[in-house]
Formats: sequence, structure tokens, C-alpha cells
Amino acid sequence: MIGRELREQFPILHQNVNGHPLVYLDSAASSQKPRSVIDAVRKYYEWDNSNVHRGVHTLGSRATDAYEGAREKVARFINAKSTDEIVFTRGATTALNLVASSYARSVCGEGDEIVITPMEHHANLIPWQQAAKATGATLKYIPLQPDGTIALADVEATVTERTKVVAMTHASNVLGVINPVKEIAAIAHRHGAVMVVDGAQSTPHMKIDVQDLDCDFFAIAGHKMCGPTGIGVLYGKKAILNKMEPIEFGGEMIDIVDLYDSTWKDAPTRFEGGTPIIAGAIGLGAAIDFLQEVGMDAIHEHEQKLASLAYDKLSEVGGITIYGPSTNRVGLITFNLDEVHPHDLATVLDAKGIAIRAGHHCCQPLMRWLKVSSTARASFYLYNTEEDIDQLVKGLLETKEYFSDAIG
Repeated sequence: MIGRELREQFPILHQNVNGHPLVYLDSAASSQKPRSVIDAVRKYYEWDNSNVHRGVHTLGSRATDAYEGAREKVARFINAKSTDEIVFTRGATTALNLVASSYARSVCGEGDEIVITPMEHHANLIPWQQAAKATGATLKYIPLQPDGTIALADVEATVTERTKVVAMTHASNVLGVINPVKEIAAIAHRHGAVMVVDGAQSTPHMKIDVQDLDCDFFAIAGHKMCGPTGIGVLYGKKAILNKMEPIEFGGEMIDIVDLYDSTWKDAPTRFEGGTPIIAGAIGLGAAIDFLQEVGMDAIHEHEQKLASLAYDKLSEVGGITIYGPSTNRVGLITFNLDEVHPHDLATVLDAKGIAIRAGHHCCQPLMRWLKVSSTARASFYLYNTEEDIDQLVKGLLETKEYFSDAIG
């Protein structure tokens, strides 16, 4: 049950946009939500709405059970050793900022190194810039191969005994490339560094096993995997999390508060100050139930077929440049159409009911590496079909013809 069969479970897909049936090809930015997730969030607000951990009344107990039940679902979904390694955050951006602001600033100093790549989303680049500036550490970049992939030899040449952190996206939101983070984590650990993985673009599309990857931190964006907006996860190895200082204070994260000093609870509670994102976590738990029912292997296989088909069909459209490798990629295609600005292209396609992304995709350094200012991106998920790709290709051909006539 995937593709066309799943579309019935996504209410938003059953509408016309600008007089055309919606073709949604922007799931890398944010996925759509199945009815089960919408219902789970509504049920919490209609039936269980209460704060968690603080009350003994029935609503508070039900809300707490649902919230902590979602934590258990996340732990199983990514094969964490314990729920104590699952921190709920506002999103992957918050998760990565937490590691950079708490962990990196405590272990890095003058002469130390933080290693990242030029393909990083700004959320996994700017926090490390700031950590390097605050500590005197050096920010280093692993070079990219011509097709945007990473060679392990370059990782070996970049990571040194002075490296404290290696941070990298698991899958690029522009190039689509899937990075060998397991092998890179092994290199980082041999040099005494920790491995931080931005899993925003991989978790929705493939099985994740953090123990097998042996990463020290892993960030997840709930809204890209059929969950609500405003919810994410930081996975961290328990021993490391319990040595880190929180960066937000108040609420259930405290242990003992005195007039002039305070102590904190163990992870994950110490990182969830204030009223947590209760409805978001419950919705994320429902999204995980949905994804597991479909099957992560089936989702990955479906997207691989769509990505391969899209790559081949777009390659046949004259005047198109496709970025990133042709194989071993997640379900997205980033491209440019000659003589047409990506924003103009996206506007014309939107008039036909086709939603794609246009811009720098929060990857300005990567755009400069590609020698472009912006690109167009079509991204696919479990509800997309081959017909969606046909509509995209048709729209591109019509756009190309329109601008050719306008220029001529």
C-alpha cells in the first residue's frame, strides 16, 4: 500500500490549486499529514489536554502517558538503547543548536577543530560557525567530489587529533546524496571526536539505526516525516547527554532549586524546560505508527523508483541541468532550466497546480559551490506517483516553450 493507495489518507491532497489537481512535490521542505496524525493531535486537545508530569488528575495522567509513549515510539523507531536518549525539541534546527551550544562550547577551545561539509543546511552550519567563534576553534570543511559526494579519503585527510566534532547531513536536501555517516563516524571516533548527524532528510525515507551508525548525536525533524510542525528530536548517547549543561531553564528540568544555585535532572528531562511540545510529540508518535505500518523499506524502494524515473525523464528535457549524483540518492531532484529563473519556473508550475521549491534551500555555500544563485527542487514522498512526475515534465516542457516564445 503505497503511492496512489495512500493518497486517500492525506486530506490536503484532494484539492484543486489554480484550477488544477494539486501535485505536491515539496516534501523535502515539509511533508503532508495523514488523517491519523491529524486525528491524534485533535484527540489530545479535545480529550486529554493537560500539562504533563505535574498533576495527578486523570487528564494529566493521560497526557503524560501519551507524551512518554511517543518518546518510546521514537526510541524504537531509530533503535536507541533507551528512552533516556530521546530529547524532544522544537525541530532538527533546535536539536543541532543544542549540541553546538551545550556540548561543543564545553569541549572546544583554541586550536581545536570542528569539521563539517559545504553541503550542509544552514541549520547544521551556522551553529558550528558560532561555536567556533565563541571557543576559538577552527571550522574545517571536507571537500566535495565533482558530483557532490564525499570521499572517505578526504575525510581521513581533514579529521585530525585536534578535531572535537564532526557534523554532517545524512542526506543532502539539495544534492540528494546519501553520505556514508557510519564510516565517517568510525573515522571521527578514531581521532577522539564525536559524530553529529543531521537526519532531517534521511529519517522520513529510510530505516535509521543509531546504534549501527554509532553516531553520538542524531537530529530529526518531525514535520518532514508526516508529523506536525514544531516538533523534533535530538538523539544523544546517554553518557554524553548527562554531562551536558541545559541551555533553557525552568519547569520540570530542575532537580533542586535554592536561592543562589540549582541542579538539574538527568537527560532527557534536563533539556525539556518549560511546558514541552505535548501535542507535537503525540502527533509525531502517530506519524511513526503510520510510517511503520506502511514499512520503511517499502517507502525507500518507492522513492528510489520515483527518483530514478524523475532523473531519467528530466534528463530528456533539453536545457536542464541536474545537480548531484544519478544514483544513491533520496527522493528529490534539484535542477535548473536554461534561461528561466527558478522562482519564475516555480511560479509558472504553481499556476498549473504543481508545487515545487525554488531558491537557495538554506544552502548558500553549496549554491556558490555549484556556481548558481538558486535552483528548483522537486521532492517525492510515499504519496507521490509516476503520474506526478509526468505532470512535472509536462509542466517543464510547457514552461520552456512559453519562455522561448517570450524571448523570441
